[in-house]
Amino acid sequence: MTGSHKDIQSHFKLLGIGAGPANLSLASLVYGKQEINNIFLDGKSSFSWHDDQMIDGATLQVSLFKDLSTLTDPTNEFTFLAYLHDKGRIYHFLNAQFDEIPRREFRNYLAWAAEKNENVVFGEKVLTVDFDNVFKIVTDKRELTADNIAIGVGTQPWVPEFATAHLGQTQFHVSQYMQRNSRVAGKRVTIIGGGQSGAEVFLDLLSKPDGERPAGIHWISRRRNFFPIDDSTFTNDFYMPCYSDYFNKLPLHLRQKTNRENVLTSDGISESTLRQIYQKLYSLNFITPGQIKIALQTSRSVSNVKPGGNNDWRVEYCHLDSSGMESQEADVVVWATGYRATEKHFLGALGERIHREKEEFVVDEDFAVQWDGPEKNNIFVQNAVRGQRGLPDLNLSLNAWRAQRIMGRLCGEYPSHQHPSFIDWAPPAENSMLENLSIDFDEKEWKRISHSVLS
Repeated sequence: MTGSHKDIQSHFKLLGIGAGPANLSLASLVYGKQEINNIFLDGKSSFSWHDDQMIDGATLQVSLFKDLSTLTDPTNEFTFLAYLHDKGRIYHFLNAQFDEIPRREFRNYLAWAAEKNENVVFGEKVLTVDFDNVFKIVTDKRELTADNIAIGVGTQPWVPEFATAHLGQTQFHVSQYMQRNSRVAGKRVTIIGGGQSGAEVFLDLLSKPDGERPAGIHWISRRRNFFPIDDSTFTNDFYMPCYSDYFNKLPLHLRQKTNRENVLTSDGISESTLRQIYQKLYSLNFITPGQIKIALQTSRSVSNVKPGGNNDWRVEYCHLDSSGMESQEADVVVWATGYRATEKHFLGALGERIHREKEEFVVDEDFAVQWDGPEKNNIFVQNAVRGQRGLPDLNLSLNAWRAQRIMGRLCGEYPSHQHPSFIDWAPPAENSMLENLSIDFDEKEWKRISHSVLS
């Protein structure tokens, strides 16, 4: 929404900063809760979600059930199925038999949820947040107060520092790909990054028709191969609430080690994408050879990209096994190097009152940060504590559950009991106690027992 009756209100029990998938999930769950007067603000003029990466054929890497609310409240009016029903195409979606959800369709679903929810306001940027008995929020349009705030400002594109000064029309992050991919015809294109985004760009360039295709495509990755995402059954138990709670109580060094070892459960390439790439390479090498020069290089770490001598770029990189240096020229460089947490500059001096672990705000079991303010006033943080909550924290898998935990802190409605993983992550004594935790406990009892079991 761009405006509503919320314009005339000035105090809220919950004020959300940012309206991406994480805070949209929270907004969906608290919608209609009279005891949680809420508003969610976003500086963008309208909803967007990786809009310049909506390559034709790109699909979601998670189940349709991992939407804004289904896994905690299937009856919620903001589920993906509710969206399909509202749009009058639920039968068509079923009959299409999609193996994976088209990413653009999921993006449209999120935009629908944002537009449908009158508590979500776009075109209003939060400038500063301070605290004096209540949170005082200054936006570019007005001043508001809130008892609690939920920060869900997402991530921002990341490239190595040496590349930042050269970003522009011919060297850019993959998040700008759809704006700039029309300039690749007859050019030498280098893609840096061996995850899903890099794979999608590589496939898109390979698939361009004659006259639009690059003269050459060079794909570089630090990994030893172009590895698939591990989406197998037991691996997905890493993406259950019980494992998130278990992971959170591990010592820092074990959490870091676990994230490193299991990164392909989150950051690998979809099998369908890899299969299409391999089949396209087969065709271009053996059926219609000679149309394009292609190179795939793994175990390489790019150390520099600098201007070349012919209005191009010189890409320098090191082979991680031999330490040998290599280089090649490119007309266009695409950085598929991921994202980092967005800086929360709007917190100002308030940010200095928040406890940190490494670069992350320290959060409790309900994703409220530890700070020196009153316990009744919470600063919730979403999508920003991968080091404390594991790999699911930055993707869609546990969005609804995390939002439900936040809502539980606010009104006592904690997630309903779900059976734990088939895997015993912790010693049996701890597991048996965890299974007995119930939403029948009030908030203080929940927190007391959780702490005694998991500490």
